[in-house]
Amino acid sequence: MRLRFVFLLSLIALIQSCQFFPIGSNSSNENIDMVIDFSSVDTSPSFAICDSIIEKEAKTSCFRTTIHEHLYKSLSAQHIVALNSISEIIQVHLEIDKKGVVSLQSIQATNEFKQSIPSIDSLIKVSLKSLPALFPAIKRGIPVTTHYQLPIQVAVK
Repeated sequence: MRLRFVFLLSLIALIQSCQFFPIGSNSSNENIDMVIDFSSVDTSPSFAICDSIIEKEAKTSCFRTTIHEHLYKSLSAQHIVALNSISEIIQVHLEIDKKGVVSLQSIQATNEFKQSIPSIDSLIKVSLKSLPALFPAIKRGIPVTTHYQLPIQVAVK
């Protein structure tokens, strides 16, 4: 009888002490479940020529300048025919995914502009395909997808 009582008492003590042992609990998961603000990034997307720049604003400026110059050169080389003479600033919405692939999301322009130059979407898509290698934006050491809006002045006579 005494042996049963000691066994039962030790069994209860063992069961009660299980709360002090982390069985099935992974303490490293607690740090992973934090909320991350993806609206701002630690490092903006960049091209190889901008890679040596350390300052965040200068690197972003280099990226924007490079992409603007590339689109300008590419669109200038095209023979764009418009039904009417047009001078307008259009807003080009781009997505740069976490692998550094650029895709055209939309173009914000007036209906008159879209009717005068209906092929502008395909011309910009061709220009984007010929961009040099692009490194994605970084947030907390992780490549992330970002969206950019680029204003482009288009003047066709």
